Amino acid sequence: MSEQTKLQFAETGSAVKSGVKRIAIFGSTGSIGTQALDVIAAHPELFSVEVLTAHHNEELLIRQALKFMPNMVVIGDEKKYLKVKEALSPTPIKVFCGEKALEEVASMDCYDLMLAAIVGYAGLKPTVKAISNGKIVALANKETLVVAGDIVMKKAVEKRVPIIPVDSEHSAIFQCLIGETRNPIEKVILTASGGPFLGRKPNFLVNVKREHALQHPNWNMGAKITIDSATLMNKGLEMIEAKWLFNLKPEQIQVVIHPQSIIHSMVQFEDGSIKAQLGLPDMKLPIQYAISFPKRIRNEFPRYDFKKVHTLNFEEPDLKTFRNLALASEALQKGGNLPCIMNAANEIAVFAFLKNRIGFLEMTDVIEKTMQKVSFIAKPTLEEYFESDGEARTYAADLIQL
Repeated sequence: MSEQTKLQFAETGSAVKSGVKRIAIFGSTGSIGTQALDVIAAHPELFSVEVLTAHHNEELLIRQALKFMPNMVVIGDEKKYLKVKEALSPTPIKVFCGEKALEEVASMDCYDLMLAAIVGYAGLKPTVKAISNGKIVALANKETLVVAGDIVMKKAVEKRVPIIPVDSEHSAIFQCLIGETRNPIEKVILTASGGPFLGRKPNFLVNVKREHALQHPNWNMGAKITIDSATLMNKGLEMIEAKWLFNLKPEQIQVVIHPQSIIHSMVQFEDGSIKAQLGLPDMKLPIQYAISFPKRIRNEFPRYDFKKVHTLNFEEPDLKTFRNLALASEALQKGGNLPCIMNAANEIAVFAFLKNRIGFLEMTDVIEKTMQKVSFIAKPTLEEYFESDGEARTYAADLIQL
């Protein structure tokens, strides 16, 4: 059992100084953040909101702040600072702005648990600051571990900080491992819905538009994650995240397509036994589990009804059509800064696709070319990760002519 695993399964509630757990939501206006606030609103006796942050959705941030009355808010877009400041001036809420403010607030002692829900690479620095300050992290930002998993997990062990997964797949694995910390894992099986284009071939995908790709069949997610799910890049990122969260070798991570999204992931142990976590596709459940761990708390979420059970299907992913998953597997195997390069190129490619600048299949071409071009570093420092990210973004943007 790794040191981080011991920390993950520790009684994290003991770090809370009062009966109410103080939550900092970094990325409160996104899909995960808004659903987390719904969970918190249903349990005011258990949770309070101390920090809310958003990048540019100042209108929603203001509404959230007036409802939950946090200690402080941060708006990333500095041009919107005055509007937020003025709207909240009748309240005692402190208002900050900019990227540096995110890091500074993450370093403060006014909260017990950070919900790291900022989408993409932007979530890395605040999360590292929270870990450095000894804060429990409920991690919804998979890119933090994709970009710099070795350094982040080493820092978490050094600071004795539990990192509790929020992604439904990693939450499922986490739940399956309760009581199993002395039993070696043979492999983990990450399930993927297959997205809206399951079974489609390149001659169809070449004509896919933004509005088609945003129609996920099962999950309600933000635009970037929904596109990643459509290309299967999301599952590739999750493979890399699983490696770091659960101290796995690449060959211990398998992906299977499960269109119904009822089994959220599985763990196979060395005796051949398989444990699975099931439930309806609703992100509120893993969010609630992460922020309330080690307790399970009652809720009114819809339940899966076995009286209405349908067939549960499984199949191998089509790596020839959805090449992003193959590229992610390559990055997982090679390690170093390659996952960081891949993630940066993917963020640029998804942005361009959402702006109708490139086609669906062209996203993969941009990622592949960037991975081939940017210099590989086997054991990067944190600063070298930052530099690799910047170099990859510049190269990918030049390819697209953004």
